[in-house]
Amino acid sequence: MDNIQKKLQTKSKATFQDYFGKGICYLCIGMIILLVTCILYFIASKGIATFTKDKVNVFDFLTKTNWNPGATDSHGRPDVGALPMIVTSFSVTLLAAVLATPFALGVAIFMSEFSSKGGSKILQPVIELLVGIPSVVYGFIGLSVVVPFIRGIFGGTGFGILSGTLVLFVMILPTITSLSVDSLRAVPMYYREASLALGATRWQTIYKVILRAAIPGLLTAIIFGMARAFGEALAVQMVIGNAALMPTSLVSPASTLTSKLTTDIGNTVMGTLPNNALWSLALILLLMSLFLNLLVKFIGKRGRF
Repeated sequence: MDNIQKKLQTKSKATFQDYFGKGICYLCIGMIILLVTCILYFIASKGIATFTKDKVNVFDFLTKTNWNPGATDSHGRPDVGALPMIVTSFSVTLLAAVLATPFALGVAIFMSEFSSKGGSKILQPVIELLVGIPSVVYGFIGLSVVVPFIRGIFGGTGFGILSGTLVLFVMILPTITSLSVDSLRAVPMYYREASLALGATRWQTIYKVILRAAIPGLLTAIIFGMARAFGEALAVQMVIGNAALMPTSLVSPASTLTSKLTTDIGNTVMGTLPNNALWSLALILLLMSLFLNLLVKFIGKRGRF
């Protein structure tokens, strides 16, 4: 009896393996948390140095339209106004999302409601292929095709918000499409059956039942697409003109937060005002990304079936 009790109380090999697996998981989670915390701290500490060390007014930084960190304005204050880059970043992001959403929804509805299994097997790899194309390829195509096309129609240089919007439209289309397909397929089948049983047509079922039930997931897909568009750097940099000016039209050269960072960060000295001002732009990007992620989580919680 004592031997049996002793065996039952002795930890088995499987128990030690379980503890070992949990330990590895907790270690990886801790490393990820530490890494994210370090990144947040580094960007935040560098970003706020513009306001704490260089005494730049936060309101002036967000509202002024002149970007020349090496000079001062008429009042002797550093001439660092990020408003042109902020406006351009939001403009290309919103316009790309507005253009991509109808196309993405159309493809998603076709794949989830009308396409046969063979058709989905063809369309799915095409969408995945678009996701996997590097940003520099999109930028090169935009530089070779989109910019001359815009130049031929509207004149000017062809660089600007419109060119950046068209490139981002193609880049975020597969992201929104893939997530929209998953959202539509996640709608329970009995929703469709109940609607058809009540006499609704197929299109009425899609419009009045399926799309409305999938609205939280569709909004999440759109926000994910916007998050990618907002943080895209290389492709936009190649077609937008990289001029830190307040945009006056869709075809005038401009600069986003990301394009300004990639073009200027290598030409500044760490710890100086021009470098700190660029880190402040990075902090704005980080805060915007965090906001979009929190918005996705909020919509996801509200939209559970």
